[in-house]
Amino acid sequence: MRTTVETIRSRFDEAARARGYILDPAQRQAADRLAELGLALGRGRAHGLFHRRTPPGLYLWGPVGRGKTWLLDTFFAAVAGPADRRTRVHFHAFFRQLHEAVRRHRDDHGHEHSAVDAAVSELVGDVDLVCFDEFHVHDPGDAMLVTRLLRELHTRGVVLVCTSNYPPSGLLPNPLYHHLFAPTIREIETRMSVVTVAGPQDYRALPRDESGAGAFARGAVLWPGDPGQLRGQGLVPPTPAEAATLTVNNRALLVEAARPDELWAGFEALCEGRTSPLDYLVLAETYPTWVIRDLPPLKTASAEARQRFVNLIDVCCDADVRLFLGSDRPLPELLAGDDLPTDIVRTASRLGLLRRVG
Repeated sequence: MRTTVETIRSRFDEAARARGYILDPAQRQAADRLAELGLALGRGRAHGLFHRRTPPGLYLWGPVGRGKTWLLDTFFAAVAGPADRRTRVHFHAFFRQLHEAVRRHRDDHGHEHSAVDAAVSELVGDVDLVCFDEFHVHDPGDAMLVTRLLRELHTRGVVLVCTSNYPPSGLLPNPLYHHLFAPTIREIETRMSVVTVAGPQDYRALPRDESGAGAFARGAVLWPGDPGQLRGQGLVPPTPAEAATLTVNNRALLVEAARPDELWAGFEALCEGRTSPLDYLVLAETYPTWVIRDLPPLKTASAEARQRFVNLIDVCCDADVRLFLGSDRPLPELLAGDDLPTDIVRTASRLGLLRRVG
C-alpha cells in the first residue's frame, strides 16, 4: 500500500485508541506535522534527495504530560525505511555518549573540532533521522557542544525531531549566558518547524492501569520510610556491612548497598556530591531498582543538589528504573518552596506516577 499522509496519521489514531483516548487538538496538529515529515522522509529516501534538499525538522515543545514523547515514539515507529537509517534517544543518554566519544577522539585528533566531528560520525553513522526526547540546554559548557552537534547534523543532511519542555528561546535560560546561545537558537528556529503541544490535559495525571505501567511507575514515595515500611514493599534494608564505595566515571560514590539488582543510597550521596547525569546513566544501566533514603524538602538542599535531583528523576524515568524514595515528609512538602529549578514541574509530574505510601 502506498504511504500517504493519511496512512501515517492513522497510526497516531490507532495508537491513541489503544490507550483509550483520542488526540486532543494540540496533539492532532503535532501528529499532522509529523505525518507530513514522515512522508517527506520516505520520498527523500526513495529519490535520493538527502544532502541536496533536506526537509525541515520538527521541534515539539510544551508543558509536561501533554504526550510529546508518545507522539515522538509513534512517529518513529511509523516512519518507513531501514531501521539503521534512523535513531531515537533520550537527550541525557545521547549527551553522555557524546561526551565520552569526544574525549576519546580528542586524544586521537588533538583538536576539539575534529573530535566532535569524529564523535558524531561514531554515534550517528549514516542515519538520515535523529529523534531527541527531552532536548534541553542548561549548562553553558554543554551549549558549545550542542551547537557543534546541531551544525554537524545539519551539514550531514540529517533530519532532526526534538521534544522539549522549553521553546527554543527558553534554552540556556541563565541570563548570564543566554546571549551566547542566541545564534544557535536562531538556527533551530530557521531549520526546524516549532510546534507547541500544550493541550489542557496532563495525561500523566489520569488514572493508570498499573499492570501496564513501566517499572518506574511501580515504585513508590514512602513516608516515614522506616524499615517496616520498606519491608512492606518487599525491600530488605541493608546492614551497615553492606556499605560500599562505587567508582562511577572515575569518581568515588559511597552507597548504603550495591546489590546485584538494587542500589541503596542517601539523597546527600547522590545529589549533594559532585555527581552528574552521566553518573546516573551509568548506575541506571546496572541497577534496575533504586532506593533513595532521607530525601529532604528540596528548599533545604543546595541549589546544585536541587538540579541534580531533577536530573536524577529524568534519568530514572527514562531508564524505567523501579524507584523508591524514602522521606519523613509527604511528597507535596518535599517539592514545595521558592527558587526551585524550572524543571521541577516535570519532576513533580513524573513523581506523580509513583504510588504514595504513608
